[in-house]
Formats: sequence, structure tokens, C-alpha cells
Amino acid sequence: MASPSDLPAHTPGAGHHRSFAAFRTISALMLREMSTRYGRSPGGYVWALLEPLGAILILGAGFSLIIRNPPIGNSFLIFYATGFLPFSLYQNLSNAVARAINFSRPLLMYPAVSWIDAVFARFILNSLTNILVAYLLMAGLLMVTDTRTVLDIGPIVTSFTLAMLLGLAIGTLNCALIGLYPTWEVIWSIATRPLFLASAIFFTFDSLPRAIQDILWWNPLVHIVGEMRSGFYPMYRAQYVDNAYVLTVSLVTLLFGLLLMRRFHRDILND
Repeated sequence: MASPSDLPAHTPGAGHHRSFAAFRTISALMLREMSTRYGRSPGGYVWALLEPLGAILILGAGFSLIIRNPPIGNSFLIFYATGFLPFSLYQNLSNAVARAINFSRPLLMYPAVSWIDAVFARFILNSLTNILVAYLLMAGLLMVTDTRTVLDIGPIVTSFTLAMLLGLAIGTLNCALIGLYPTWEVIWSIATRPLFLASAIFFTFDSLPRAIQDILWWNPLVHIVGEMRSGFYPMYRAQYVDNAYVLTVSLVTLLFGLLLMRRFHRDILND
């Protein structure tokens, strides 16, 4: 009979963390959201692409009938898309991440699933969806419009990256605030509605009076949109763009959001 000293020091699996546990959890949450949101309707995930594509094209076509000559370039649809797409990416991500806890609340009762898994699952899935929509839309517009656009990939990638980071930061902070104070969701929705008009989507920042520029400069989305347009219009010099400012706002906001979620996530789940 074996003595205690002859037995293995650890039983199989004891104290051994599952490899890629977080990756598997986030992947499962992403698949759950895809099946929940799109798996029950005809066409499934295709509607996640067609719906925003249709909305952008219809809205852009309507405004192009009113504003025939864009401030830069010769196609209002492309001018509008270069402003709306980064704004839409930020808005969709911030809204999705802000509701991550409520969306995955039943699964967060399991020890293997954490609040940060729920946040990153919604962030990754909605980022991939919106980037695919942006790629399909811009590729289609560049093919059908009579324009000789020369793309600069660097500013385009930078703009999308900053929009994603800002959306994650604002969404994480709002996820904590909405969980603690449910009324905050309504207050935030009302307070940020003017952003659609105040983010230089229908105009260029340079064309505004100096007094308005001094106010709108503090809106990070103005810098993100300006960076995007500098990648589509080689002659456009967006000298007002300060990517370091956007990065600083995003990281500070994300830090506060993560600290609040870490401190109060149990209170939010038990509420």
C-alpha cells in the first residue's frame, strides 16, 4: 500500500487553470449574442449588415438631394459616409458595451463568466460587424461614384481605432453608471443627441466660425471624423486634429469605468 509520500503532489486538474478559458468564454458569449439577436429571423446575421447599410444609403441619398456640393470632394455620399461611419462605430459600440451586463446577466451568475468577459464579447462582436459594414459601404460607393479618390490607409485605420477605443471607454463607464443609477441611461441619451450635429458629419470643422470651433474642438468625435477625412481627401489638411487628446480622453474614461466596474459589479448584479 502506497504511503502518503508516494502519492502525487496534486490530483489531476487540481489548481490547473483551463487554457484559453477567457477566450472560450468570450467566444461563447459572442455566439450566444449572434444566435439571440440574429438566429431567430430569416436571413440571420445578414440583416446585421444590410440594416445599417440601407439606413446609411437612404439617409445619405436624401441629404445629397439637399446639399449637392459637399465642402470637400465632388460626392456628398462619400463626404457623408466619411463622417457618419466613425461616428456610427463609436455610438454602436458605446451603446452595446453599456448594456453588456444587462444582456448577459443570467450567465454572469456562473463563476466561469465574469463581467469583463461580457464587456469584451459585445465590444469585439460589434466592432467586427461595424467595420465590415464600413468596408462594404465604402467599397461600394467608391465603385459606383465618379471620383478619383486616393486612399491613405494610415489615417483611416487610426480613425477607426480611436472610435473603437472611445466607444469602449464611454460604454464601460456608462455600464457602471447605468447599473448603479438606472436613470442615467435616459439622461445620457438626451444629453448626447446633439452629438450627431456637433461631430462635423455634415460640414468641416474649418468652415465654422472661430467661436464655435473653440467649443467643438473639445468633442473627441470631431478629431476622429477629421482624421478619417484626411485619409480620403489627400488635399484636406485637418490641422486641428489632435489624436493624443482623443487617446487621453479615452484611456482616462476607460480607467474610471474599469475601476467602477471592479468595485461595484457585485452590487450591480445583485440589484
